[in-house]
Amino acid sequence: MAVPTVDTLDNGLHVVVEEQPWNPGVSFTILVPAGAVNDPPELQGAASMLETWLWKGAGPRDARLFADSLDALGVRRQSGTGIEYTTFSASLLPEGLPAALELYADLLMRPRLPDDAFESVRSLALQELAAVEDQPMRKLMQHLRREAFTSSHGQPVEGTRETLEAMTPAVLRAEHARRYGPEGTIVAVAGGVEPGVVRRAVEAHFGAWRGGRAGEPPVALSKPHGFHVSQETEQVQIGLFYEDVPPGHYDFYAARLAASILSGGMSSRLFTEVREKRGLVYSVGASPGSVKGFGYLIAYAGTMPERASDTLEVIRQVISGLREGVTRAELDRAKVGLRADLVLAGESSRARAAALARDMFILGRARGLEEVEAEVMDVTLDRIDLFLSKHPYENPWVGTLGPVEVA
Repeated sequence: MAVPTVDTLDNGLHVVVEEQPWNPGVSFTILVPAGAVNDPPELQGAASMLETWLWKGAGPRDARLFADSLDALGVRRQSGTGIEYTTFSASLLPEGLPAALELYADLLMRPRLPDDAFESVRSLALQELAAVEDQPMRKLMQHLRREAFTSSHGQPVEGTRETLEAMTPAVLRAEHARRYGPEGTIVAVAGGVEPGVVRRAVEAHFGAWRGGRAGEPPVALSKPHGFHVSQETEQVQIGLFYEDVPPGHYDFYAARLAASILSGGMSSRLFTEVREKRGLVYSVGASPGSVKGFGYLIAYAGTMPERASDTLEVIRQVISGLREGVTRAELDRAKVGLRADLVLAGESSRARAAALARDMFILGRARGLEEVEAEVMDVTLDRIDLFLSKHPYENPWVGTLGPVEVA
């Protein structure tokens, strides 16, 4: 497996390349450190609106011509805004990479941001915000993040109706100038292309980029507590938020394997105990997450109101029960699952480009798959049991959403 190469341009932009000689295609992810976390409180949703507005024309091309130019290169593309950053991803044939990077340089450095498209961008943002109301679990997870974080990591990516309606073209243009720049931005490329080719293309099209960077605030948390969101739904949604070790921590993969033991398939502890043995829920699970410098574990379930209290109690018991240790069979299954995920990711240039960009942002370096696999395999039964005994999953933030409050 290839070892990623990393270069940094004079303007602070990072270039990461993982060459895959066997791959006839290439993918890239451009990660710009502009997300909900650096939305000013009165401009929540600005990063997400900006990402949509950028596509309304760039450089010498209006929106239609810009899209046609990408289509002519066979570019399969997507973009999105999250808590900490916005990403722009593309997959195409290697010979089209320099031309595609030139187009994306226009998109990020020279967007048109036309006034006549602003209201449609706002309308899309308001529709996305309204869609949350029809997705109870998603709505609860948003509230859970807001309750746990006192730093801006708890701000909603979608913004609020008040902040979206108050947004103006001039304000968003100022936010683009403040937040979109080369420092901390990452161009990660994976596929059948040589690192030197990528470096020269990125230097040619992004080397003259200048601009701002908002920076990321430190993580700050409230004290663990419970809360309820009243909504007339058929089920009660339950969410639990636990502190965990951050990426880069010695025990990071011990924590990831523990999460897989909890929720890694039909033999996992939560599925077996909460659904199969007790029939309390149709769906239950747990998933790890992280922001720069901080890790967390979220558990979730949806159940009938009359079963909500029992469901919450059993979930807490199963998760806290990890401190008593895991079995070798559980650890082996979890390792097989994570290794399978790594192998499948290695077959996808898009997945690798995204992973390399996130590595650079979170860790400040890019890891090859062999390094990650070695870290997973290095977790022994004694090591994970020691980790769980010293870092028990207890005292979570607990949120519920539905017609009744859960005791």
